[in-house]
Amino acid sequence: MNRNKTAIFAFKGNPICFVHVLLNAIDLQEKKGEVKIILEGEATGLIVELRKPEHPLHMLYEKAKKLNLIDAVCRACALKMNALAAAEAENLRIADDMAVHAGMAPYIKQGYEIITL
Repeated sequence: MNRNKTAIFAFKGNPICFVHVLLNAIDLQEKKGEVKIILEGEATGLIVELRKPEHPLHMLYEKAKKLNLIDAVCRACALKMNALAAAEAENLRIADDMAVHAGMAPYIKQGYEIITL
């Protein structure tokens, strides 16, 4: 497989949707792709729950963090979803380069294919 670059912008706050973000990011990385997950919109609110060990997706979330797949969390959306403190406690990078949101332009400039889920 060629070395591809994929940036997955996760917007949906539904854990059933977000599990696919995590699974695909891990799969692409294991197949030698370069992958970054950017949490936007309602997905930022998932951080509050996913960091709890009893959450069903906790282990998958921890694996994605350990593999450094979670690149950024949108500041404006995390504020709106009351998840900014949780994101900071998780040592996740807070992005606000596009009117206090995480912009796609830096990823496009670096050659990443953008996928939104």
